Amino acid sequence: MYLSKEEERILNGEFGEGKRKALEILLAIGKIYDADRLMPIKSAHISGVSYNNIGDAGLDFLREFSVEAKVSVKATLNPGGVDPSRWQEMGIDEDFTRKQMEVVNVFRRMGVETTLTCTPYLVGNTPSKGDHIAWGESSAVAYANSVLGAMTNRESGISALAAAIIGKTPRYGMHVKEERVPKVRVKLKVKLREPSDFGALGYIISKKIGGEVPWIEGIKNAGIEELKMLSASIATYTGLPIFHIPGITAEWRDFDVPREVVEIDDIDMKDAYEYLSESFDGIDLVWIGCPHTTVEELRKIARLLEGKSVKTELWITTSRRVRQEAEKLGYIKIIGGAGAKVICDTCVVVAPLKGKFKTLVTNSAKACYYCRGVNNFMVKVANLEKCIEAALKGIWIE
Repeated sequence: MYLSKEEERILNGEFGEGKRKALEILLAIGKIYDADRLMPIKSAHISGVSYNNIGDAGLDFLREFSVEAKVSVKATLNPGGVDPSRWQEMGIDEDFTRKQMEVVNVFRRMGVETTLTCTPYLVGNTPSKGDHIAWGESSAVAYANSVLGAMTNRESGISALAAAIIGKTPRYGMHVKEERVPKVRVKLKVKLREPSDFGALGYIISKKIGGEVPWIEGIKNAGIEELKMLSASIATYTGLPIFHIPGITAEWRDFDVPREVVEIDDIDMKDAYEYLSESFDGIDLVWIGCPHTTVEELRKIARLLEGKSVKTELWITTSRRVRQEAEKLGYIKIIGGAGAKVICDTCVVVAPLKGKFKTLVTNSAKACYYCRGVNNFMVKVANLEKCIEAALKGIWIE
């Protein structure tokens, strides 16, 4: 890899041990992926924040790293393992909460904005088309590349932090225009009516074309709620960091339409929901907010719950900033009045909840994947209205 004079000085330790270690990490990654150089970034988004995932070893690493290291670009933070204001209600012990807050404080000392959300584009970290960034969190990466047209690989927590400290990232993968080219034309013969349908679509695409970048035709309208759900599902089930939708995503005019064609129809959608939904009646938990909810989603939930009471646990996860906006509009009061919980700074996937619940209803295909695999939950995926109905009745009714 080519190194500038300044980068050579960083590697020689002239700017401190923290920067030297960060640069070593980036150079090691660049060597693996045959990057030719480092390139400047506009922002970073750092994953690997939950103490449930990193443990004491990760916390020790961050403590040591933070002695000298400070970020040099805008950097935001993924969810941790607990809402510090509701840890008791979540059934999480005080020791875990204390260690999680220490993790957050270490990042804060390094200059990271402790947003604690998987939707940084909703809380001020919103890059423009062509901006090079270094983001972790697979759903945010797919959203940034596809919807916003920013350019980022799927970074690990450590590589995103290193990039934030240096202000650069290795040039390879999604930072190269030729790597973003769509390979397969996906023609929809089914109408997508709900954000949950967009999640199911990501699973179908994984079965139809595997890891090829899709050009998806047949979607006339899609807002933030639908596109974040599609981003999360495609990233989860295909591992892809990008997709293209003509008329909607940022780069659809930049590429030729692929020649290879696959079609997706009603039967495919039915099969997807059957795969995403296991058989059970009793419901332990209904979860909305994977990825974190928008103000509009909180408005819809409030409308569905107004004047009613839930009969099982209903958790809605979101960023603290979005919760504050929704609180001003009265949505949080209505939701809380129905017995539901609006939880911030965390999500069901990264919180230590294994063994606390057995069955889950959600509108997120991504949540289904991780809650089955990480927490051993039985899961059903349905649209928002059906999820709220399940919470109000306490049982699943077909």
